[in-house]
Amino acid sequence: KKKVINMKELRSLALQSLSDSPGIRSTLWKLLLGYLPPERSLWSSELKQKRSQYKHYKDELLASPIKITWRLVRSNGFENYELKSGSRCMLSRSRITDKDHPLSLRKASIWNTYFQDTETIEQIDKDVKRTHPDIPFFSAESSFARSNRESMKNVLLVFAKLNQGIRYVQGMNEILAPIFYIFRSNPDEDSSSHAEADAFFCFVELLSGFRDFYCQQLDNSVVGIRSAITRLSQLVRKHDEELWRHLEITTKVNPQFYAFRWITLLLTQEFSFIDSLHIWDALLS
Repeated sequence: KKKVINMKELRSLALQSLSDSPGIRSTLWKLLLGYLPPERSLWSSELKQKRSQYKHYKDELLASPIKITWRLVRSNGFENYELKSGSRCMLSRSRITDKDHPLSLRKASIWNTYFQDTETIEQIDKDVKRTHPDIPFFSAESSFARSNRESMKNVLLVFAKLNQGIRYVQGMNEILAPIFYIFRSNPDEDSSSHAEADAFFCFVELLSGFRDFYCQQLDNSVVGIRSAITRLSQLVRKHDEELWRHLEITTKVNPQFYAFRWITLLLTQEFSFIDSLHIWDALLS
């Protein structure tokens, strides 16, 4: 085995498409997305550091307000606080700061943040449940499939909380699905067990290339979705003018009606799931 991966050769290989071995594709995508460095000797330390970082994100961002309040209680030295008479495990009102009270309307309140997140959580839950209903990996009622859905929800929610500018947008579940599927299907048990953390960082890296398309305020800017659709139309005209004339002149189809989904969902809805994996080999290269 080479100590350093030749990325140029790897991209060339990916363009030709790979076998359907989840283990091979899992490693390939991690390399192409920059999650793994070309130097094999660094893989172990990089994975350990990233997986630890993701665990920290989950601990900090997905904890319930009750857990957070309890942490604050302990960090403020209130482990041996006085209990209200007749109330087990309840802080006296003077011990609870305004921003930590469930009825606080302050923006900095952990409870206010929690309630604001509820809508996002509900949307993510709905979308994840609708992800590839024809594929048992995502949709079955087995403990394995339920665990997969839970992991996907975690990834999307952590992303939303770390990226307040765009948060979660419908369709992100479709972008995450191929990545998580490949990583979770890896026959190597250690890799498979860390699929959630690995998928998170690869999802972030992939989305960084076109995250502006999800920001409505940038729709009409040079980095927005409308500009991307125009560029795609120009490419179609350059490489297949007959098709372009059919779409733009004969049928007068607005490119937004077809190109928006192509771009924002990376063709995941235009082909079968397995075929889209082969297409992604080339896209990621």
